[in-house]
Amino acid sequence: MAGRRWGRVKVREFGELEAAIMDALWRADQPLVVREVRETMTYDRDIAYTTVMTVANILYHKGMLNREKAGRAWRYWPSESREEHTARVMSEVLSESGDRGAAMLRFIERFSDEEMSRLHEVLAEVRTRRGIAS
Repeated sequence: MAGRRWGRVKVREFGELEAAIMDALWRADQPLVVREVRETMTYDRDIAYTTVMTVANILYHKGMLNREKAGRAWRYWPSESREEHTARVMSEVLSESGDRGAAMLRFIERFSDEEMSRLHEVLAEVRTRRGIAS
């Protein structure tokens, strides 16, 4: 997984092939062996089975994938959902800001009216889960 340094925090990004593999696994409703990952992933060019196997192994060692033996192959699945991954990366970027409140304000100012409405719904859900009165 490629990373870019933003001060002290390392923001995690995926290379194109890593992103294609992760996307195939996030879309799957069950763990996949490398052959299935290769068959279901969307990528601009044909990629060798061994290349997909190598990158899946790298993603496993980086903690992005879990795996279990399935005969002679490995069956892979994501260690976090797409939404959990996105939230973690957003949190890493936000924590690098000198003023988290100002960064959140600038981010939210870019929301559409529909996104603002959804934000209010999500905040109400979080308050309910935490037992905080609205």
